[in-house]
Amino acid sequence: MTSATTALVTGANKGIGFAIAQGLGRRGLRVVVGARSEAAGAEAVERLAAQSIDASAVRLDVTDDASVADAATELDDRFGTLDVLVNNAGISGAFDPVTWEQDPTTMDLDELRRVVDTNVYGVVRVTNAMLPLLRRSSAPRIVNTSSSMGSLGRQPGPVMAAYSSSKTFLNGITVQYARALADTPVIVNAACPGLVATDFNGFAGDRTPEQGAAIVVQLATLPDDGPRGGLFDDGGVVPW
Repeated sequence: MTSATTALVTGANKGIGFAIAQGLGRRGLRVVVGARSEAAGAEAVERLAAQSIDASAVRLDVTDDASVADAATELDDRFGTLDVLVNNAGISGAFDPVTWEQDPTTMDLDELRRVVDTNVYGVVRVTNAMLPLLRRSSAPRIVNTSSSMGSLGRQPGPVMAAYSSSKTFLNGITVQYARALADTPVIVNAACPGLVATDFNGFAGDRTPEQGAAIVVQLATLPDDGPRGGLFDDGGVVPW
């Protein structure tokens, strides 16, 4: 067990998650790539190590109680503590390939449940499993990767009934964690990376993964007097 600052990033084997791990690693943090596939996690670690980043992987499926519990036990055994948790893993759910929409009037409830299970319940599942480790840190940070598409005020982009609603739910959960942990060193916020070109959206975004990751990295390394319970993008607070 060392005194290095350790960060776990879920869904970090590709896209924004990989860029977040890369950004934190470049700041000198020891990063743990959370990935459902051991092979994908190992490949990401190899790419990070090639950049002289201290990286390792842990198998982690945010929708599986046993997988999350095993990952927490493994991190406890390896490091004994956790300083940063980035809940990045997420899915869009099925959408119309022509309109890019999820129509609430025809939405399949099982598909909605699948999206919420990953994007919201997965965050709660992982956060609660990792909190005992985070509480051992002197400056613990939790960042939930969200979206301004969950904003009730802005309502940007196409109608995405499952995805956007899950992010509204996630923003609400983020606030409740921040309130519950207000008197502790644990700082909790949500981040909006913007429309990033990844396989998540068919590479249709206008931002690079590195650009999208920047706000997450910033929130993950906030000073002790940093903001709590907010949703932020590059421009500052996102009203939602």
